[in-house]
Amino acid sequence: MSGPDKRAKPLTLQELTELRRKTEVVSKFLQEQLAAHLDTLRPVLSPERLFSKYLGAKGDPAVAERSFARLQQNYKPFAARPFDAPSEFDPHWLTLVGNRLTLYPWEYTHDAKTDRETKTISMASPLRWVVSFASAYALSQVRQGLAGKGERRPEHIRQFVVNALVAQLTINHASGLTALFADLRYQLQTDYAPDLPKLPLTTIGFGLPSFRPADDLILAATSFSGIPAFVELIDVEGLSRLQDPLKARLQELVR
Repeated sequence: MSGPDKRAKPLTLQELTELRRKTEVVSKFLQEQLAAHLDTLRPVLSPERLFSKYLGAKGDPAVAERSFARLQQNYKPFAARPFDAPSEFDPHWLTLVGNRLTLYPWEYTHDAKTDRETKTISMASPLRWVVSFASAYALSQVRQGLAGKGERRPEHIRQFVVNALVAQLTINHASGLTALFADLRYQLQTDYAPDLPKLPLTTIGFGLPSFRPADDLILAATSFSGIPAFVELIDVEGLSRLQDPLKARLQELVR
């Protein structure tokens, strides 16, 4: 699959090494901060708020019925390829969702090219994550299983789909959550990946730019590591242009 257009920037190997170090530090900090925020919000994002009747919890039965009907409808496309999930939704699967949210890196593929070679590289964003309820398969394992490049356990792929659908419904149901994350400089939205057709992935990104270096540097780095995977680099110059939504709003009010 392809990712957003990324402008290749000319870098030396020394600059690449230093930027990779800075990228790892910033990405790790932001991911840990985001995970802490999601843990704080766990009661708000609990599936029991939407599916109380099906999870043995107190709640509005009408809300539970509407939510379950919506979930059944959203699940229907996944009985087809490449997911091949069971055609009928089993309410028991809801009890397997749990309430622990986890973060997966947003990934896409990029064909890195030089005069001598073209190689497909798995790219990851250091500033954007997929949020879903934790399941036996991580997002990367689902991708490998569907592509025939790894173990494919149908029940794990099906549960990943269910967990992602439940995550989307619970997050959308939490009124004001998008605005809350925006105040923290995170963008909350739903995205779709070409290799996971029709599966809504809830993503959270941070408002800093990242970029791919030139293909020859990507190929050199992946050749050295022996792994066809690369993480985009954070544009550290963008730190000085980082927007503060609250500050901007207050400035607008006092004009």
